[in-house]
Amino acid sequence: MTSTGIRLHAPAPGWAIAADVVVVGSGVAGLTTALRCEAAGLRTVVVTKARLDDGSTRWAQGGIAAALGEGDTPEQHLDDTLVAGAGLCDEEAVRTLVTEGPDAVRRLIATGARFDESAEGDLELTREGGHHRRRIAHAGGDATGAEISRALVEAVDDATPSDTRARGIRTIENALVLDLLTDADGRTAGVTLHVMGEGQHDGVGAVHAPAVVLATGGMGQVFSATTNPSVSTGDGVALALRAGAEVSDLEFVQFHPTVLFLGPDAEGQQPLVSEAVRGEGAHLVDADGVRFMVGQHELAELAPRDIVAKGITRRMQERGAEHMYLDARHFGADMWERRFPTILAACRAHGIDPVTEPVPVAPAAHYASGGVRTDARGRTTVPGLYACGEVACTGVHGANRLASNSLLEGLVYAERIAADIAAGHADGTLHARVPAPLQHPDHPAHPLLPPEARLTIQRTMTEGAGVLRSAGSLTRAADQLHHLHDEAREALHENGKTSEPGVDTWEATNLLCVARVLVAAAARREETRGCHWREDHADRDDRAWRRHIVVRLNPDRSLAVHTTDTPEFPPTTHGPQPAHRPQEQ
Repeated sequence: MTSTGIRLHAPAPGWAIAADVVVVGSGVAGLTTALRCEAAGLRTVVVTKARLDDGSTRWAQGGIAAALGEGDTPEQHLDDTLVAGAGLCDEEAVRTLVTEGPDAVRRLIATGARFDESAEGDLELTREGGHHRRRIAHAGGDATGAEISRALVEAVDDATPSDTRARGIRTIENALVLDLLTDADGRTAGVTLHVMGEGQHDGVGAVHAPAVVLATGGMGQVFSATTNPSVSTGDGVALALRAGAEVSDLEFVQFHPTVLFLGPDAEGQQPLVSEAVRGEGAHLVDADGVRFMVGQHELAELAPRDIVAKGITRRMQERGAEHMYLDARHFGADMWERRFPTILAACRAHGIDPVTEPVPVAPAAHYASGGVRTDARGRTTVPGLYACGEVACTGVHGANRLASNSLLEGLVYAERIAADIAAGHADGTLHARVPAPLQHPDHPAHPLLPPEARLTIQRTMTEGAGVLRSAGSLTRAADQLHHLHDEAREALHENGKTSEPGVDTWEATNLLCVARVLVAAAARREETRGCHWREDHADRDDRAWRRHIVVRLNPDRSLAVHTTDTPEFPPTTHGPQPAHRPQEQ
């Protein structure tokens, strides 16, 4: 067993288990992958950072988009997705999503997910921003993610054998995955992980498997205010970078337009006010009650998210205001209680009653449209390593994700990944490699950051790489992030010490890694496109910038940044990818 060249500083693994595939993450992408792999007869291990139902999926309010309604077609769904993606979607990836999506949703229903239905027994569909038709299936009014998570967790529980030696799905909760393990040929051979708390496996250990699927969710915690849960610290992107994988489009972080405003000093996870509220007829207004989105786009409040976020931010600047308002008083109490009970409860918990008053809202970090670069089967540029869901960049979202396409992407590409892994096991492309004895990772990536660095990173990113960006703000952010890295490195060289390994330090170190890449990509893209808004380059430039920014980590920990016209790579086998000639950043 050999380790990749760049790794986190951590104790040597003290235990190991073997599997055919290890899935890292327990949202819609991870659990769907696990269920399909288990159905193919593969020994499957799911590793999750908290509990099985603690990821971003259960926080999804709006729903899942698919052409399931009368008169709707995959082609219309494709058109809406391409428009939202602002010229950077991979059309074939989108076509895969919208054509395979309806049946994937039906299989999710067959798994046990219960969506809201009309009196006639049909799916009750709604609209969200960027959609020209009602195609959003929802559950529990505004608790779609929670219902999907419930159904998938129950299915995984049913597939978990009582005998650990039997085939099926084994789960390891409260476990932070650290790094990828590879064999002498550079192929994936499993992961190292740290399990928190008492249980059968504690401390740092390893899961050996010839296929690893990253389904770790987002990296919203890199910003001060986000809709993402506290576990969303970019661990999958950071692991992939250390393993030598490429990431793409990381500059395109979607800021959700309507997040409940809790005050200028609020930090951490903020309550989301779903786009479906606007889909049902709520209006965005300023303090004078003026609907400022009317005239800015044909869909007004239902324009794609980047346009609405920009519209809100502009109005805030014009008025010197900290937030705008979402007015849905005309819904009445019955509709609020039936259709949006979760949002109603969250608002009232913070002293706001949307039945009788407008809701204060402002944009906050919500979704990473980019991530670990994959092909049409979810394969990354590291043989045996896959990525699915928000951690991945399939090319579907382009420069701005269309509302409610994220859950669908998790479903569709999870099924594709499971099929590819099963085929690899069947033809011998992916075969078990269980090494002994375990080896200690010998070269840490860099000194671990102290836990308090997390807050510094978040504030730096919000100030320098948030909704509004410029060369000056990005340069300042890059300098501050570099200073954090240098401080830790100097402490190691001078004192021979680094921060003690632990979840807080590993998370802070991962956040710094993804923050550096995001800032580098945002600085390179000198235009405004989708959810990347450069104040000093206000126009979209299709002549020079209808391209993708791809980043990888060099062995000396510097960033290699290059651009490419196409987001996909078309290997016929899961072997090494052709080398690029990156420009150093």
